[in-house]
Amino acid sequence: MKLTTITQISLDGVTQGNGGSTADDLEHGFERGGWARGAGDDATRDHIAATFQRADAFLFGRRTYEILLDFWGTMEDLKRHPIGVALNTKPKYVASTTISEPEWVNTTVLGGDLFAALTQLKASAGGELQVHGSSRLVRWLLEHDLVDEMELITIPVVVGQGARLFPDAGPDIAMELTDMRSDSKGVLIQTYLPAGRPAYASF
Repeated sequence: MKLTTITQISLDGVTQGNGGSTADDLEHGFERGGWARGAGDDATRDHIAATFQRADAFLFGRRTYEILLDFWGTMEDLKRHPIGVALNTKPKYVASTTISEPEWVNTTVLGGDLFAALTQLKASAGGELQVHGSSRLVRWLLEHDLVDEMELITIPVVVGQGARLFPDAGPDIAMELTDMRSDSKGVLIQTYLPAGRPAYASF
């Protein structure tokens, strides 16, 4: 399976609270949630819906899984939305050592040796395994060279606080830009392929 990550990100690299602040966010001092809510025009919203529909399966970190379950997995009107249909009918994998009995139908918990489980999953079938949100998981996937394609949906806002996609210290990865589009509201969608380590100039 091709593993694709899709991440909404601010201009200053924040991924936390794109749809709104959770109680956990507020408890830890993050008060600027919802910075991506309503961003983008109809073309971008159609692109995001089509991306979910294109997936053959989904992979989430625990926190993103629970947020999406509360939103797309429990509200009847949202279950009928194209994104809701995709999420409720296609296989879902969640990387978690704390969930033992998932509430969402078609969910498999990947605990224990996550690297071995994902390596086997990627090798066992064709199609596309999509990771939406789940920034901590995305960082781990990049560190372990498991990402085949990365899509960044950049919202034109500087959030100024919150967890960022890329840490202050992490792996260095060259990226090949394969597609780019912008919409009428300034949202930029870029698709990258990891391309090994970067080359560094010397002076």
